[in-house]
Amino acid sequence: MAVPTPLNGKVIIVTGASSGIGKASAIALAAEGASVIIAARRLEKLKEVQDEIQKTGGRALPIKCDVTIREQVKSMVREAESSYGPIDVLVNNAGVFYLTLMKNLKEEQWDETLEVNCKGVNNCIGAVLCGMIDRKRGHIVNITSNVARKGEKCMAVYSGSKFYVEGLSQSLRKELLGTGVKVTCIQPGDTQTDIGSDSNDTEVIILIF
Repeated sequence: MAVPTPLNGKVIIVTGASSGIGKASAIALAAEGASVIIAARRLEKLKEVQDEIQKTGGRALPIKCDVTIREQVKSMVREAESSYGPIDVLVNNAGVFYLTLMKNLKEEQWDETLEVNCKGVNNCIGAVLCGMIDRKRGHIVNITSNVARKGEKCMAVYSGSKFYVEGLSQSLRKELLGTGVKVTCIQPGDTQTDIGSDSNDTEVIILIF
């Protein structure tokens, strides 16, 4: 007789699941019995994660999705629910990170950071929240950062985006009291991932490395 695992039967979305924290989270969640929807912009990388999960008997559905595009997010949730059923947990992990000094005016990187780290979180919450409230159960997990508690040099916009998610989460948690829907923030510290590898502020690279 199979031993039930802690997340057996749960349906979980993990965004930014093609690498780093998102990939590791998806693999770990699937190992605990969850049916995991792995979402990101790089479908070929998602399929590699799916293969890794399926080799150990887990269930994973890869869906290409840009979290900054609201209709893509809604479509991803519809496909997920059609395949696996109602969403129990959303892990908002998709994010971008650039090391840069504000005075060097990397304005396109500022915009991308806010689009993904703030608007992307809004879009994903919006796509699952009403269903969770209707079912009187659900869990929204937002991945923030240790710099969401204290800003650090060369991370002004990134840190600000994570402060936004912390504030959003605190307010949403109060709004959802009594609904059966939970909101959690996780604040990782330094992690060995490829996030930040696209930073091209020469002054910062010289300063840090």
